Amino acid sequence: MEELSAALAAGVALAAPNSPAAPHPRLASYKARSGPGQAERRQRLLQLQKERRLDYVNHARRLAEDDWTGVESEGEEEEDEDEEEMDVDAGKKLPKRYANQLMLSEWLVDVPLDLEQEWVVVVCPVGKRALVVASRGSTAAYTKSGFCVNRFPSLLPGGNRHNSGSEKVYCILDCIYSEAKQMYYILDVMCWRGHPIYDCQTDFRFFWLSSKIQEEEGLGEKSRINPFKFVGLQNFPCTPESLCEVLATDFPFEVDGLLFYHKQTHYTPGSTPLVGWLRPYMIPEILGLTVPVTALTAKPDYAGRQLQQIIESKRNKKLAEEKGDPSGAARNGHYELEHLSTPRPTNSLESRDEAGSQMEN
Repeated sequence: MEELSAALAAGVALAAPNSPAAPHPRLASYKARSGPGQAERRQRLLQLQKERRLDYVNHARRLAEDDWTGVESEGEEEEDEDEEEMDVDAGKKLPKRYANQLMLSEWLVDVPLDLEQEWVVVVCPVGKRALVVASRGSTAAYTKSGFCVNRFPSLLPGGNRHNSGSEKVYCILDCIYSEAKQMYYILDVMCWRGHPIYDCQTDFRFFWLSSKIQEEEGLGEKSRINPFKFVGLQNFPCTPESLCEVLATDFPFEVDGLLFYHKQTHYTPGSTPLVGWLRPYMIPEILGLTVPVTALTAKPDYAGRQLQQIIESKRNKKLAEEKGDPSGAARNGHYELEHLSTPRPTNSLESRDEAGSQMEN
């Protein structure tokens, strides 16, 4: 588990260059310090996942059973000691066990040369990312920060007391929760009926998820034993024709953005350049496509603020680095907010500043 934890932490660290916590770098005139390109980091990660096999079987079991016996690292013990010395209220400590369990994206900055052949795109609704764990007769939803925000029965395998005959029956899903529709949109799957598929490629995970959802009768309907609908999200090819068709589609939900998945990537908690994020109106400029003029491709009112926010964000980060303030630099790329990328509509100056920092997926 120590190796897995270290690997997950390394995955999170890779997010900083193009974090969706700030607007798209290609839309800014300010030039950040150069570093390893997104394409280079993609190749490194694809090679790394071939060479390394982590113990996801036990990792999935611990998430499902909430059994963390013997996995506390020395680093956590040292943190606890430091917090005791500072007289920190233990009730305010962030939970660590369920935090950083979702695979997060980066802005799609370096457009892959093999986009048409090796990538698929998923259209995402407006909502909040959630780690959903169905196990031992109950279903729990966690934020990206690791807080359990809801516990309820569901028709997911292991999600209610009628379908959890064995402790080995559990599911772990990556979802987007729509409060308006009281619905969980299933974005990805990490474990189904006790079978972890973290180290399976994207195209297989999506196929597996689609077939398994169809087998569970009533999962997409609201009922006493399934108070929240669970609906899968469709994926599409990344050919120009397919993308134009997607952008002209009238989806049954408010669209937030598009996630681009490399077909070969494994499900790796933390952010990764193997998953890219774009708002629909960015497609023509970033991908160089001529797309139909639709409600999705129209530039929103806050598009200009995104440009200004990234300029200010990068300037502040550079100033913090020059002053030797690592905490100030880190704050400009943090992953704390639970929303995806759509800013909340408001007129206040403070809220406009916050809106740009909600670009996180």
